[in-house]
Amino acid sequence: MAYTAFLAVMIPVYWANYGPTNFLYFCDVALLLTLAGVWREDSLLISLPAVGILLPQALWCTDFLFQLFGGKMTGMTSYMFDGNRSLFLRGLSSFHGWLPFLLIYLVRQTGYDRRALAGWTLTAMALCLASYFFLPPAGAVLADPLIPRNINYVFGLDDAQPQHLLPAPAYLIVWMAALTGIVFFPTHLLLKKLCPPAAKAV
Repeated sequence: MAYTAFLAVMIPVYWANYGPTNFLYFCDVALLLTLAGVWREDSLLISLPAVGILLPQALWCTDFLFQLFGGKMTGMTSYMFDGNRSLFLRGLSSFHGWLPFLLIYLVRQTGYDRRALAGWTLTAMALCLASYFFLPPAGAVLADPLIPRNINYVFGLDDAQPQHLLPAPAYLIVWMAALTGIVFFPTHLLLKKLCPPAAKAV
């Protein structure tokens, strides 16, 4: 009930301030899948976000702590220190800190569904392609500065400017391959090892 209440506040606030494209971020998709999974007690719906965001959210938390103490790591949490956004609005992003722990608890309760790796990988690739081809890139100047740019970091980890190490299409390919091989697959192996299998896993 507490999780549902949080989303009942967060969704309309985010929609009003950031617009509907904000819900294409991996973390926001994970929030919604988790909500459905909790209500349905569905191990696959809970396993999908678990395999997808546990490591990225750990990076988010680390980057946030760097900036909190005056440093800079990747720039991906710079918006948390943006005075143009209300403290309440930024506070709603606290879910990045506690959602991973909730997912670990839930997947241990329901079991880890091995189909999650393929399901989340396909979902993530579709989200990356949509973000790259149809949504504002890093550094884009928009009429509303709160509208998200560089969704899912398909132009680099810093929303304020695109990366310059690779041509943009090459970076996208490398980024999607890295997400699959360095983030999703290792998390899948870890969850297989630490969590009981889901009753309906195949």
